Amino acid sequence: MTSYLIGLVGTGIGPSASPALHEHEADELGLRYVYRLLDLDVLRRPVADVLAAARLAGFDGLNVTHPAKQAVLPHLDELSPEAAALGAVNTVVFRNGRAIGHNTDATGFARSLTRGLPDARMGEIVLLGAGGAGAAVGHALLSLGTGRLTVHDVDAARSARLAEALVQRFGRGRARAGDLTALEHADGLVHATPTGMAAHPGSPVPAELLHPRLWVADIVYRPLETALLAAARARGCRVLHGGGMVVLQAAESFRLFTGAEPDPARMLRHFDALEGEAVRAA
Repeated sequence: MTSYLIGLVGTGIGPSASPALHEHEADELGLRYVYRLLDLDVLRRPVADVLAAARLAGFDGLNVTHPAKQAVLPHLDELSPEAAALGAVNTVVFRNGRAIGHNTDATGFARSLTRGLPDARMGEIVLLGAGGAGAAVGHALLSLGTGRLTVHDVDAARSARLAEALVQRFGRGRARAGDLTALEHADGLVHATPTGMAAHPGSPVPAELLHPRLWVADIVYRPLETALLAAARARGCRVLHGGGMVVLQAAESFRLFTGAEPDPARMLRHFDALEGEAVRAA
């Protein structure tokens, strides 16, 4: 039986669904698969040390989450074209002594949005968060045909850098740095920061800025009903939780780690069973 040792690197990752998603799919495919959590807060080591230790310990790959998706870049031997374009990595594959960085967040989000809100208006979108996840979501939104994307982050310089990177890839006028006042005329809002997670409770958007013409997507999935989504639902917005993204990016990471073809529909059903409700837009 082929065996794999995989890990997840990040902070506050205790509630992650990734171990269950990966190991269950491996069982279905007849693979021996062990998935370990490598929490930077628990290990008290920088990401460079954790990456080096995982390589020496014989890990086959790592998933990477907040706050290490960009911090991991200098410690890799190679980047896939997608990861290089995004400037962020969520999947590291160890092959022949080399650490190769990939990004499955962009395709995971795009597939989740298309699946959950297939008729969403894409003229004006506001993206909240310009970190590693935000970069992936921004590229996904513009690839899906967003007319103009306004990027907002508490770090204004980071917003500007991401907006400029998006303009370089997608063309002048497609992206800009801005603030949440852009929500007044927006069709959609995508939230891509840790706010709303169990370890980072609260909503990053004042409820009065939400309006019924707006759809709201959150990449947070634990809990599925974040404070932001609850407020948006109460204001009459259509909402999409982060469950679909986490499953669909996991399916692509699984394929990169093993070379085997996972069944995304089966993984979505398993997530449904784990969470007690369907992965869908409300």
